[in-house]
This record gives sequence, structure tokens and C-alpha cells, in this order.
Amino acid sequence: MPKNKGKGGKNRKRGKNEADDEKRELIFKEDGQEYAQVLRMLGNGRCECMCIDGTKRLCHIRGKMHKKVWIAAGDIILVGLRDYQDDKADVILKYMSDEARLLKAYGELPENTRLNEGIVGDLEEDDENDDQALVHFEDEDIDRI
Repeated sequence: MPKNKGKGGKNRKRGKNEADDEKRELIFKEDGQEYAQVLRMLGNGRCECMCIDGTKRLCHIRGKMHKKVWIAAGDIILVGLRDYQDDKADVILKYMSDEARLLKAYGELPENTRLNEGIVGDLEEDDENDDQALVHFEDEDIDRI
């Protein structure tokens, strides 16, 4: 049997997760960048995002973030726009939930942006369907149960 000559396995590649506890400085967008919310993950290091300017773009997760920073649907990210392709962008940074709340408080994100939710949708559609989905009970019905 051959001897293992490597320096370790899967756990070594993952590394230690020490940087999560530290507070980092909030990074705002510059020219050529835009805030976006992830609509869905597509695989192969790509995701579909709705940018704050109202454009739906196909975003590519850069290699520095790939398998190190996990992005899920509903996350707020910073994307770098491409000069030559308007419908594609590159993910530069993923904001933590507290950073996204700060961006909303500073007015960088619009008020109708929904944070901390996996499924992204319109508020108006949900409000109309809530009345139909609720079942109203009378006091006598509750006593019988």
C-alpha cells in the first residue's frame, strides 16, 4: 500500500473559521458597483440577482469567495458591473445580516427591501393572500375543540 504523502485532507482545505467573530468596516458601493439581493443559486459559482437599480443580472462568484463565503437566496451582496455586458456582474462582497440592516438604516438600500428571508417576493402579493389563507374561529368553535 502506498503511504499518504499529502499534508492533510478535506478538513485542512476548509481551514479555521476565525474571521467570523471580528467586526469589519462597512464597505459602501463605488462607481461601477451596485447592491443586489440574491434571487436563487444556479450552481457552478453563479447566482441570479436583482440589483437595486431594478435589473435582474446573472452574477459570477469570484474565486476568492468560492467555497469560503457561502451565499444563499435572499442575501444582500455587492456586485461589480461589467462595462461590456449589462446583464452579467461579479460578486465582490457578501454582507452579513447586521451589515445589511445598517445599509438599510443609512438609506443605501430602499425601504421595500426584505432582509433575512430566503424567498424573495413582492410585499403586495403576500398581503392580499393573507386574508384568504386565515381561518377565523368563533368562541363556541374553540370551546368544542
